[in-house]
Amino acid sequence: MKTVWVVGAGGLLGAALWHRSTALGDDVFVPGERLAWAERARLIAQLQANAGAFAQRVAASASRAWEVYWAAGVGTMSSPAEALMLETEALGVLLEALAAHPALAGTPGAIGFASSAGAIYAGALDEIISEITPVAPTTPYARAKLQQEDLVRAFAAARPDTRALLARFSTLYGTGQAVGKQQGLLTHIARSIVRHQPVQIFVPFDTIRDYLRVEDAAAHMICALRETGPAHQLTKIIASEHPTTIAEIVATFRRLARRSPRIVTSASARAGLYGRRMQFRSTLALHGHEDLPATNLTVGIAQLLEAERARFTHPPQH
Repeated sequence: MKTVWVVGAGGLLGAALWHRSTALGDDVFVPGERLAWAERARLIAQLQANAGAFAQRVAASASRAWEVYWAAGVGTMSSPAEALMLETEALGVLLEALAAHPALAGTPGAIGFASSAGAIYAGALDEIISEITPVAPTTPYARAKLQQEDLVRAFAAARPDTRALLARFSTLYGTGQAVGKQQGLLTHIARSIVRHQPVQIFVPFDTIRDYLRVEDAAAHMICALRETGPAHQLTKIIASEHPTTIAEIVATFRRLARRSPRIVTSASARAGLYGRRMQFRSTLALHGHEDLPATNLTVGIAQLLEAERARFTHPPQH
């Protein structure tokens, strides 16, 4: 059994990582309060205190084996560079606190960092993008992710007993997508259909994306981190590897909802931030991945619609 800390467990991917780790029987560390991203000094103090509490939890465990998953942050593809500096600083503070704590010295540890393939390879020219494709960032968000990856690499390089996974995900979707965050096309379409509202689409209908159910993403990330083996550090694209156009997405929603969504198309500055044809294929086959979940997109969209209907009928109580 490992002691696991998911930083950002309140988010879409973080929640899925938390549930997966719990289901695997790990001892999941849960801090007492959510991270205060709007208050820098408080955020830094929280990360330092949480790192100390986590280290003590590891020291008290039988195996002393630990994993930290970073799935935190509030930035998006359209965020300016200044807004992303705090995320990079926060990750650095966490890694420094872990490195400095004597309870973790000599313990077998691992860091899993969630990154964005769509952002990092946005300007790539390869028809099919893999781990050997040169990174091609076009936004401050992508450049910040690459800086954060470098921090994780340096942390693991300085600790021979610590492994690192840089997980570059395709487009994630799931039933826990934040309402106020400007991302998540599938969730936006599902919510609009259920509420009989227009569906706003800002990219051409022939735009190709790779949609990956977040629960599947979490399972693959945990498996990949635990299978890094002698490589010590691993960069891996995690995607469904089934490219889909926006037109196919709309048609699937129409078929499942049994009515045509009201589509409103318009230009947006955000549309130019992404590549038109994002197709991914990992060249790294890891042991055990063949047994992991791979949800069909039609099934995933049906689950989204059902979850949004339930949310609309019985709104969550705050």
